[in-house]
Amino acid sequence: MSEYHRPIMVNEVLEGLNVRDGGVYFDGTAGGGGHSFAILASNPTVRLIATDKDGEAICEVTKRLQPFQGRFKLFRTDFKNFAQVFEEAGIEKIDGFLLDLGISSHQIDTRERGFAYMCDDAPLDMRMDDRAPLTAETVVNEYPESELIRILREHGEETFASSIVRRICAVRQEERIRTCGQLKEIVERSVPPKYRFNACARKTFQAIRIEVNGELDGLRECITGLIRRLKPDGRACVLTFHSLEDRIVKEVFRSMAEGCTCPKTFPVCVCGKKQEVEIVTKKPLTAGREEREENSRSSSAKLRIARKLE
Repeated sequence: MSEYHRPIMVNEVLEGLNVRDGGVYFDGTAGGGGHSFAILASNPTVRLIATDKDGEAICEVTKRLQPFQGRFKLFRTDFKNFAQVFEEAGIEKIDGFLLDLGISSHQIDTRERGFAYMCDDAPLDMRMDDRAPLTAETVVNEYPESELIRILREHGEETFASSIVRRICAVRQEERIRTCGQLKEIVERSVPPKYRFNACARKTFQAIRIEVNGELDGLRECITGLIRRLKPDGRACVLTFHSLEDRIVKEVFRSMAEGCTCPKTFPVCVCGKKQEVEIVTKKPLTAGREEREENSRSSSAKLRIARKLE
């Protein structure tokens, strides 16, 4: 297995996709190609469409999938552009899709990418797509105070958002905040002493990363649209790594699993809403103990699965 990125819950994903003969599958977040490789290796008759907006990931997955030449197509773009991708690939319907919404191990471990609060001298970047103009440095140094507070509260669920942002604004008046270490130190000085531990900056970094990459923008609409591209009995598999993403997935699945919403007093349905999916995982699946011990980053993963109805 490539060390570029360790795919999480591979067996659970394959079982959830219920890969079938001649099927066409979509891996919207190809990363290092671990899940894509497993899908193609599971059945010699399946085909795969994969996307990733990270150029390094596309290079890695291209190498990783060499044994399956002719059975896959890769596109460097956001998975939310799936409609355009499917059109270019000549595909109307698919048999299943996977969205692994986590940040890749390679992105975290590459200092220059500026994702990790552990790398003190790393630049504040955090872009999954290095072609994008917005960086974490721009967000931290140029966003208004009120907007920064909103981002930390909404995207990071950070209790101490106001005090952290006040200190950010004070520091940036004196000098531009350019490194992960500078931002981590600001966070550590902004929270009460009993919360000053190595990971206390995690929520702030998560919030800024989500803003930089627009990770939640259009996610609800994207999952809904992908489900409607599934063939009958097709599967939707989504891996999430924090509560904000998981809440969106859970709400989409629940809404699409619900039929008529008319009051029970109505003699006939007038809303026209029909059940579109069956939820396979009443509670999300999590990584097993052995995987969690081997890969600590799998500990926060949740896998939700839904089956498309007729």
